[in-house]
Amino acid sequence: SRTLPEHHCERPPALLGAFLRCRSPNPSYRGAMATTRIGTHIDAPRSTVYRLLLDGDAVRVWMVPDGMASEVHRFEPEVGGSFSITLIYDAQTESGQSELQHDAYFGTFRSLVPDEQIVEALEFVTVRPDMTGAQTVTFTLSDEDGGTRLDILHEDVPAGLSPADNEIGWQMALAKLTSLAERGTVD
Repeated sequence: SRTLPEHHCERPPALLGAFLRCRSPNPSYRGAMATTRIGTHIDAPRSTVYRLLLDGDAVRVWMVPDGMASEVHRFEPEVGGSFSITLIYDAQTESGQSELQHDAYFGTFRSLVPDEQIVEALEFVTVRPDMTGAQTVTFTLSDEDGGTRLDILHEDVPAGLSPADNEIGWQMALAKLTSLAERGTVD
């Protein structure tokens, strides 16, 4: 198992849009920060979903794109607490060799309303100007058809991450979270 030193994520506030390998800007996307809204029904109680949103071990499993691994360096689920996460993947070099790559983000928990809402502020660790800037992710939970409705609002998505790619990343994460909440495992 290959690991990265914690110093890759030492700065404190970041989250989700890092879901996709942010290597080069999307030339077709120009403009200001974007917003992603996505939601799903989870056949589990709100308390279960809320717990999985705030459990660092669970986040390591569900909040990672397909084909990547995740390291949670710090995860302090309390108002003002911070988190620091690295996403790790193999990328092919020009010579066809596999090379370890990573994307990192950090953040803080701004608001926690048990079984109802979590607000996180986050930022990518990057040298790319089109991927910088503070972002906000709000998770809102409500009762729905004997389970939980989870709505996510990801605001101020950097211009270097297309809204379509960000939504795909969230779809992958929500599928894993749903499986974890409903069956106790990620399929």
